[in-house]
Amino acid sequence: MDSAALLDLLGNENRRRILRLLARKPCYVTEISEYLGVSPKAVIEHLRKLEDAGLVESHTDDQRRKYFHIARNVRLEVNVSPYGFASKSAYPSNNSFDITTCRHLSLDISYDETDELDELLSTLKRMEQLENELSLAQRWVQGRLCDVLDRISETVGTGPESRIYADLLAKIREEPQGVTALSQEIDAPREVVADLLETMADEGIVTRTERGWELATSE
Repeated sequence: MDSAALLDLLGNENRRRILRLLARKPCYVTEISEYLGVSPKAVIEHLRKLEDAGLVESHTDDQRRKYFHIARNVRLEVNVSPYGFASKSAYPSNNSFDITTCRHLSLDISYDETDELDELLSTLKRMEQLENELSLAQRWVQGRLCDVLDRISETVGTGPESRIYADLLAKIREEPQGVTALSQEIDAPREVVADLLETMADEGIVTRTERGWELATSE
């Protein structure tokens, strides 16, 4: 699901409360209504939106009572920094994913479906600790990322547009790009991007080639 749409969906407090409740157990509309303190009609509308987004599903029991439950795992990440606002959503990878292919991670976390309860509980604890450590690592990386961008901006630019320099250099370092593509990627006016590239070209930082703008090679 698109991260912006997911942010809008979860921006409603009652929908977040519904998901917290359903994370504990499946519930029917009346239960949710009593928990939220809102009308069943309002609950049904919230559930409809959550179902349309694929976050919630329902099933009917033997008494033909309709129960709602969370359909899948979704991770939403939101980063806000002086260099931009970004969000992304993702579903967990399947169990066959080989995490050792991630160049910057070295983990040895495994379990067997035949493990006894004690071993499963131990694995659960390790996974919870790993989740906390990854959260701390993500916060550390975001801080270091901003530090590096600050230093790039101070090195090549001054004034109110200095932060855009870092964004531009990061993009063209990956691959040569034209002004239009760069303006779309960093969400800045085309005229501003063109002027900044010309300024950096005059200083020998970037150069325009047949492939687009790219970093100038050091001789």
